[in-house]
Amino acid sequence: MTWDVELDCTGLLCPLPVLKAQKRLRTMPPGQVLAVLATDGMAAVDLPHFCDQTGHVFLGSAPAGSATRYLIRAKS
Repeated sequence: MTWDVELDCTGLLCPLPVLKAQKRLRTMPPGQVLAVLATDGMAAVDLPHFCDQTGHVFLGSAPAGSATRYLIRAKS
């Protein structure tokens, strides 16, 4: 899958990846995909939960070197 914007949150601990994703998603047009690179294991829990609470769509995750890439579609 492709994405429109990539946000590097490697090295940041909870809750910073979610807060940075939230800030970036506010500026994105509906339907665009944000890729969040994170090394904090809690992002696997926090980002899907954030999407459930805000209406964004969590598309999944995949390893990306020493990090994990999480994909989020901006809510319509």
